Amino acid sequence: MSDDKKKLTFATGAPVSNHQDSITAGPRGPLVMQDAWFQEKLSHFVREVIPERRMHAKGSGAFGKFTVTHDITKYTCADMFGKIGKETDVFMRFSTVAGERGAADAERDIRGFAIKFYTNQGIFDLVGNNTPVFFIRDPIHFPDLNKAVKRDPRTNMRSPMNNWDFWTMLPEALHQITIVMSDRGIPIGYRHMHGFGSHTFSFWNKDGERFWVKFHFKTLQGIKNYSNEKAAEIIAHDRESAQRDLYNAIENKDFPQWSMEIQIMTEKQADNHKDNPFDVTKVWSQKEFPRIPVGILELNRNPENYYADVEQSTFNPAALVPGIGVSPDKMLQGRLFAYGDAARHRLGVNHHQIPVNMPKNGYHAYHRDGLMRVDGNYGSTRGYFPNSFDDWQDQPQYAGPPFHQEETTIDHHTKYYEGDDVFYQPGDLYRLITDDKRALLIANTAADIAPVTENIKYRHTSHCYMADANYGTQLASALKLDIAKVQELASIKDHSERLYKTHSKVWGK
Repeated sequence: MSDDKKKLTFATGAPVSNHQDSITAGPRGPLVMQDAWFQEKLSHFVREVIPERRMHAKGSGAFGKFTVTHDITKYTCADMFGKIGKETDVFMRFSTVAGERGAADAERDIRGFAIKFYTNQGIFDLVGNNTPVFFIRDPIHFPDLNKAVKRDPRTNMRSPMNNWDFWTMLPEALHQITIVMSDRGIPIGYRHMHGFGSHTFSFWNKDGERFWVKFHFKTLQGIKNYSNEKAAEIIAHDRESAQRDLYNAIENKDFPQWSMEIQIMTEKQADNHKDNPFDVTKVWSQKEFPRIPVGILELNRNPENYYADVEQSTFNPAALVPGIGVSPDKMLQGRLFAYGDAARHRLGVNHHQIPVNMPKNGYHAYHRDGLMRVDGNYGSTRGYFPNSFDDWQDQPQYAGPPFHQEETTIDHHTKYYEGDDVFYQPGDLYRLITDDKRALLIANTAADIAPVTENIKYRHTSHCYMADANYGTQLASALKLDIAKVQELASIKDHSERLYKTHSKVWGK
């Protein structure tokens, strides 16, 4: 750094003559308003903290690349998958979900797994988690999920009661709960966990054929997790354990990698699928829809400044490129507006001018003005469309094929439809894991739900029993619950009636 760049200046560029002392009226006197440097320094300081993300507030990030290793052009015309060997720059942000900015990295929680691909045709944001499913499938419940897992309005503390009450009121959450309470609920670091797009997305190829797609990212470092006891020990000594692990690995050139794979379902297969293929609380069978290899994701550069790149990064499921689109997944549809709106709230309407969020190929959007407009504001270019001067014309050749929807009724459609089984996949998962992992799942669940009232324990245990009798029986034993009462609740097939039976106002009557 040159000597000139080491010289302290005001934001205006003028030199600061004294950074050691405030200007006072005499050696013991009060401060005076004419101390412009003190005013600038303090006024900037009190405005340095931008609004915290409502979810995924605590995060870590790094830059890297994605390299295509297999040809999938029969499914998608997206430029980033155009040929084997093609490389695309990426930025990734990992995060916990429920905790605030100061939360510990080794808490039991799902983890955010967000990837920004800087493609030749614009930015593609894949905003997922380290689990293939989610707690809810209707976005109307998302604000409630946030409030249930965060701080109680009376105590200002996290509330297991609120958390478990909400989770168990939505039986479709059992699949995600089973994963979070398993040994995978506390990854030892971001490098040692898988990632998923979670939602169903769509591909279309150069012939306009549409395919439904699920994204998978398999860690090449191997899955590693903490027990509750080890996590408590880690948190006591290092609240940034995952951040430190990721940063140090990249600094030491031990670059973490994930293999990107996809599942493909045709539109005809979706029409005949036994489940709603757009239900984010369920997975697609990998026997029926095997994973197809696509490429390698590698992280190889740490940010020079955490705030500039990680805290100011934005991710938006609506950031799509030709060849990649959305699906009728309700949760995905709900996120298409909310994420962009959250970015506009945190960073302003011009957040795409922040380098980490800026597409490599530039953008021309007719958007003007707004706070923090720092480019030329498009100069004298016309700000309306259509126009007669060929300024920034739309590009209809990149439109995707239309959805083929059945006759549609606009109404409040029930979330539980005939034939909807929200329990068989958690049961399949329980039967898949080994006996030692089952024991951990039961122990973790029992410890986490211990402070909760009896009616909610019975509600959750009955859901576990409906998934697998052994699952429910083992948890009932761990919680010292009456298995006959669990079985009675599990025999009630109507979700609403079962929830009513375990409502606090009727419990025990």
